[in-house]
Amino acid sequence: MKLFRIRGGVHPEDRKHLAADQPIIDLPLPPLLHIPVQQHIGAAAQPAVQRGQHVHMGELLATSQGAISAPVHAPTSGRIMGIGNYPAHHPSGLSVRTITLQPDGEDRWSDKLTPCDDPFALEPAEVAARVAAAGIVGMGGATFPSAVKLNLRERYKLHTLVINGAECEPYLTCDDRLMREQAMEVIDGIRIMAHALGVERIIVAIENNKPDALRAMQHAATAFDMLTVTGIPTRYPMGSEKHMVQALTGLETPARALTADIGIVVHNVATAYAVHQALRFGWPLVARVVTVSGGAVARPANLRVRIGTPVSHLIDYCGGTDEATARLISGGPMMGQPLPSTRVPVVKGSNGVLALTAAEIASREPSPCIRCASCVSACPCGLVPLEMAARARAGDLDGTVKIGLMDCVACGSCSYVCPSSIPLVQYFNYAKGELAARQRSKHKQMETKRLATQRSARIEEQKRKKREAMAQRKRKDATAAREAVAEESGA
Repeated sequence: MKLFRIRGGVHPEDRKHLAADQPIIDLPLPPLLHIPVQQHIGAAAQPAVQRGQHVHMGELLATSQGAISAPVHAPTSGRIMGIGNYPAHHPSGLSVRTITLQPDGEDRWSDKLTPCDDPFALEPAEVAARVAAAGIVGMGGATFPSAVKLNLRERYKLHTLVINGAECEPYLTCDDRLMREQAMEVIDGIRIMAHALGVERIIVAIENNKPDALRAMQHAATAFDMLTVTGIPTRYPMGSEKHMVQALTGLETPARALTADIGIVVHNVATAYAVHQALRFGWPLVARVVTVSGGAVARPANLRVRIGTPVSHLIDYCGGTDEATARLISGGPMMGQPLPSTRVPVVKGSNGVLALTAAEIASREPSPCIRCASCVSACPCGLVPLEMAARARAGDLDGTVKIGLMDCVACGSCSYVCPSSIPLVQYFNYAKGELAARQRSKHKQMETKRLATQRSARIEEQKRKKREAMAQRKRKDATAAREAVAEESGA
């Protein structure tokens, strides 16, 4: 099919050879699983179990809260050891509410799960409801609840489903192996999602550096006319959904808009596989494939890991890391986050654990900007990173927003090409965090004002009712006094 040119992007060394030829292996269970109730964009799930309770695999541990949320299920059978704070999947090391489960080693499935013999006989809304009940989120890293995207047919006129198989981050090969080994299952999940969306066309896009995955997916899709599997140029960040859509269709998503505004929905291949498992077998999202790689890892691998498994368990299974480990990252080296500890658990959005050496990082001290505009050429969003960074450093957050901060996808291309080694994307993430904090503070102030107003209104209402009650008592007393006087006079 015809492809369209997009601007910007970079060509980092992909280093996928470290794990690309390693088949997916089921990682043995650890002694304890630490399952955060916040593994998705939106409201955290609410725990539905208690300490000491015995649960089965797939049983509901925490219920979704609100429209943008996702439930959490037991990755295996065992006993709930506690519900409390545990280190988060975040470089800050902040703790999040977490359910700790001790596996019993039996993997006994819950009998509450309901598989479906023919998902295509279900109404689209029922498909989305089952995906929501399975706790499936975007597994490419965004972790947006998948059912919400499947319900976009109610608000938008959709015509195309794009499946993101680019996996453009260096080192990561989990999606590559999934497409090679489970192509038929992935295609089935894709077709189920297309049925839920009511689209007429499906495009599966895979970067050209994954020829085996491309062949496997094309073979699995031969029987379906509406489904096209195509190779796309190997260029970072081709996995960005808006840029992928533009490369495939020539349609540009407007600023601050969704791809659904132009009739297209994008899902990840691993998400499609999870949908297949949920609809065909009734399995909720309790495990995922994770790439463990990097120059400091003894035996790079692609592991099928239960949600809640500590990162240390993955590293130990791969032979550990050597003393040359300079940085431990969750995700890819371009957009991933440094891990504060190996105690951090694998979550639904975890696609990689990287242990990198100093040579792989090649970090240098930043120097002053020489205004070479390399970052401008590399930016796939057509922004001016050097100017945005200057305003962010000066604290001019509103000015940063005016020149495109919220259109930045934080891909890190600008930082990668900067000859002065300026951490541009860190400035943008800082600015976005500050803006979010301001918004939360403003919301808190408005909420405090609203509650204060309500309190004042309640107090005034109580005073009014008290005055009325006193007046009523006085009237009753006066009436009683008059009646007493009248009785005495009559006597």
